[in-house]
Parts: sequence; structure tokens; C-alpha cells
Amino acid sequence: MAIPDFQSMMLPILTLLADGKERKSRDINDYLAKKYSLTEEELKEMLPSRRARRFPNRVAWVFTYFKHAGIIESPSRGVYRITDLGRSVLSQNPERIDLRFLKQYDSIKEFTGVKKDKLTDESEKIADSPKTPTEIIQEEYLLLKRSLAQDILSTVKSCSPTFFEELVVDLLLAMGYGGSRIDAGEITAKSNDGGIDGVIKEDKLGLDSVYIQAKRWQNSVGRPEVQAFVGALEGQRAKKGVMITTSTFSDGAIAYVKNIDKRVVLIDGGMLAELMIEHDIGVAASETYVVKKIDSDYFSEEF
Repeated sequence: MAIPDFQSMMLPILTLLADGKERKSRDINDYLAKKYSLTEEELKEMLPSRRARRFPNRVAWVFTYFKHAGIIESPSRGVYRITDLGRSVLSQNPERIDLRFLKQYDSIKEFTGVKKDKLTDESEKIADSPKTPTEIIQEEYLLLKRSLAQDILSTVKSCSPTFFEELVVDLLLAMGYGGSRIDAGEITAKSNDGGIDGVIKEDKLGLDSVYIQAKRWQNSVGRPEVQAFVGALEGQRAKKGVMITTSTFSDGAIAYVKNIDKRVVLIDGGMLAELMIEHDIGVAASETYVVKKIDSDYFSEEF
């Protein structure tokens, strides 16, 4: 069974709390995991941001909406119990509790931005979605990021070969490789020899060097091209190399680098665009939204 949407978990959670006992969020999570027969893999499933797990995030959003509706309360951090209003809700024997059910409470209307007893467009979207607001935000962000990555790759393909090689050096420097930009640029300009387009220090001390080949290929890069690059590394007695393309690598090329002694990293167009976004190469911030949460440690009165 897949992880249920957070609205489907509302009634089971309130029913569990019906006896009035205080329960920790961990115990409620365990109860729901057993109720829905969730597997270890499902319990470990991450949100798109890879910073939180999907299942406990969904449960936490149930707590958030319930607290704002006033049907549960939290006497201490991570502990929940039903309120008199919550008991009243259960006495109605509802078949389902969801956001449309909760919108009858004024506190929920205020929390979700509902005015004059009408759902706004965004509130309507959330009310009809099985996803939590966190999931909606993250998935919309990833959609924008994928669109940006496509635009970046299209722009990079239109650049000159020289500019592309300079771009690659800028990216590797931003990732923490190399010494100064001047040193890296000079090496790149001089090193176009034997299939090597650039050399950059592995670290600021120059304890080792990484050899680069950066090409704006149109077709998929196959094993022969990668073998030729590895041969060029051998000619330089180099142990490490990075091969970057605006296209893709064939399965044979990927399998080849896994079975050689030299350390060769293949970066295709998709990964190149992702790295440029991550390290702010060729992109600029358009809008910034900071999603904050309560700092429970600040409000702790324990000394």
C-alpha cells in the first residue's frame, strides 16, 4: 500500500486520540504505519528536496491543520491530545475529515486565506490535492528548475567552443577545485593538446590535477570517444579526468569508465545544467522565498 494522502489520515488520527490520552507524534506515526501496512521503503521515502521524509511530513501537516481548527492541542513539544471540540467532531460520526470539512471553522479560514466563506483559488487547489503544502511547493519548484535547466542547456549549446571551455573552468572553480581563476585560465589556454581541453588543480594547494575535456557534442558520446580521452590522460600520466558534454553518454561509455583504473567522471548536459544552477553559474536569482518553521529551542524555558 502506498503512503496515504494526509487528508485521508485525518479521521484515523482523531479517532486514535478520542480516548483523551496524550500521545507522542512518534507513537501516532507508528500506529499509522501499521494501520496502512507501510513498508520500510515507503517509510524512508523522501520529499523532492531530499531533506525530509514524506510520511512523517504528511502526518505533521495533519497536526498543523487540527491545531489551527482547535480540535487537538499540544501540551508539550511533539505531544498531542484531543480537545472538547475534537470530541464534538467525532460525535457527528463523519465519514471523512478533510480540508473541506475543516473549513467550517473560522480559525482554518484565516489560516488558509479563506474570506467570506469562500475558498480562494490557491485554497481550492490545496483542498482538492492529496499533497501537503510542502509537497506542492517543492514540486512546483522542481518544475521551474527543470524548465530553467532546459533553457541553460539550450543557451550553452549556442555558445562558442572557447566560451564553453571557460564556462567549465568557472563551474569547477565554483565547486571548489583549482587555485586562482588566472591560473586555471592560463592552463586552459595552453593545454589544448591530445584531447585535453584544460587542466585544473584538484585543490587550492595543487596536490593533484584534474584533466578536462569539454565538447559541445550533438550526438550521444560513445565508448570510443571516452577511450580516446582516457588515452590522452595516459599520455599526460594523469590519474583523474572529467569529460563534459552538452549531449549524453552511451551506456557503453558509462560502463567503460566504471571498469578502468583511472578516475574519470562523465558529466552530461542534464548534469551540467543542474551543477550550473546549484553553483550559480550563468544564473541569477529571480525571486526568493524563505520557508521558516518555529524554533522550539528558543521558546524552551528549561535551564
